[in-house]
Amino acid sequence: MPDYDSEGLIGAWAFDGAGSARRLGWADLRGGCDVGEQGFIWINLQLMDRRQQPWLQTDAGIEPGIADSLTAEETRPRCVLFDSGAFLNLRGINFKPYSLPDEMHSIRFWVEPKRIISVRTYPLSALGDFEEALARGRAPRTPGEFIADLSLRLVDRMDTVITALAEQADELEENVWSATLTNLSQRVSELRRVAIILRRYIAPQREALNHFSLEDAGWMTVRDRNRLREAGDRVTRFAEELDSVRERAAVIYDQMVERRAEQMNRSMQILAAVTVIFAPLTLITGLMGMNVGGIPGAEDPIGFWTVTVLAGAAGVAMVGLFRWVRWL
Repeated sequence: MPDYDSEGLIGAWAFDGAGSARRLGWADLRGGCDVGEQGFIWINLQLMDRRQQPWLQTDAGIEPGIADSLTAEETRPRCVLFDSGAFLNLRGINFKPYSLPDEMHSIRFWVEPKRIISVRTYPLSALGDFEEALARGRAPRTPGEFIADLSLRLVDRMDTVITALAEQADELEENVWSATLTNLSQRVSELRRVAIILRRYIAPQREALNHFSLEDAGWMTVRDRNRLREAGDRVTRFAEELDSVRERAAVIYDQMVERRAEQMNRSMQILAAVTVIFAPLTLITGLMGMNVGGIPGAEDPIGFWTVTVLAGAAGVAMVGLFRWVRWL
């Protein structure tokens, strides 16, 4: 069952600026909600068809271009600063059931001194945990603290997934010379694919967070800027870690190719040795098996065993010779 209503409202909260928050409904939003001098409002929406979100398009009181950015189908992380506020688009890794580790869903923010409007594409576990913290009475005091807190929650989930990728790369490096190449190849390809997809969204998110921390507004404190820079620094480290994972995956793949080539060379060497050993034996048995007169030992009762012993001795001698020259 969807966690939003017919107009896409997931939830709304009023913050008093002193660490407390209370839930709001459409009646409060449309009728006006007084949050005092220090308070602000957060309106959380689900991305839907624009015809199903008339409030965001007409009643929210924001510019059409900003409303279009909030409801765009596919966007990359970015930040745009305006005189009246700031637009911020972030991506988060989802820990919801049936979600893949490389799925980074978008959440967009329009931040004003007295109001924050967020639009999500899919449910995010970080956003759910944030709302649970609000229900327990742990509420941000300013819009800047709100964005900093939620950004760090998104970053924490990135840390979990990227650390798991690095550990998986360590395991593959240890098993590259012992595991079955067929099973290993699929795991290396998946590791590299996930690293590439995650980095595509994580790298621009670093720039978006750093740009947002430059917002010159009264609702952005020094502590909020430092926390946003901390989130940006951690995202930078994640991007570098993903580059490392991708390069390690390429090295592992090269080692797999080298191992496969060695196995093929070994097989060809054994096949060549078998061919060289049995070629003269085949020639001898072919000559002795011709159906013509004058074959030596044709009338000898032990002629067959004599030829067999000589052929076997020749084969053993050639094997010994190949081992002596280290060809086998």
